[in-house]
Amino acid sequence: MPDGPALAASPVTAAVSVQPAIAVSGLAKRVADASGELTILHEVDFTVQKAETLAIVGASGSGKSTLLGLLAGLDTPSAGKVVLDGVDIYALDEDGRAALRKEKLGFVFQSFQLLAHLTALENVMLPMELAGASRARERAEEMLSRVGLGSRLKHYPKYLSGGEQQRVALARAFVTEPPLLFADEPTGSLDAATGEAVIQLMFELNRQHGSTLVLVTHDQAMAARCARTITIAAGRLV
Repeated sequence: MPDGPALAASPVTAAVSVQPAIAVSGLAKRVADASGELTILHEVDFTVQKAETLAIVGASGSGKSTLLGLLAGLDTPSAGKVVLDGVDIYALDEDGRAALRKEKLGFVFQSFQLLAHLTALENVMLPMELAGASRARERAEEMLSRVGLGSRLKHYPKYLSGGEQQRVALARAFVTEPPLLFADEPTGSLDAATGEAVIQLMFELNRQHGSTLVLVTHDQAMAARCARTITIAAGRLV
């Protein structure tokens, strides 16, 4: 057989498809009330790419926190689907969604959601212990030092300021190095100066870890730090 030139790789077979971190389609939430049925979230569609930072903004009551809860599998939709890192989360049962959150998701709440009977160190160790991770104590100590709380390891939440509690919450969210991080009004309970420090820390940690960040906020300055912003009004994307 005669020799011939080497065949070039087909551009079709050589191309690698990039799967989004989050894909939302037809997502809706309706609840019954005294007047019949109330639509909190109309059918929404959007995608978020890996390592992207996205802000969801809107007035109070617009449906943005409901949307974030649905993205995290903390609530169930009336219609539509959410695919996180290739997994249709509502094709899973509740235990399956909990396992997926443990593996892939960090969450920062406005109200911190620290366990009052655990120290700062124990709060940060908890997600690693639940996941059976190694070096839980050592990694928790390292993360608390990174957020400036290396001297507050043994303090309980009631002895920490609001800003310190939110930094513990950030350490807890990032310590397992999840590919996805969700934040719901992460500075809503803090004064302006403390909130600014927490914002800087959150974005710095996110850059270092290369995670996908989705945050809900009414703060336009915080939203402006994200690569992209979507706005919700009366349960609709606008």
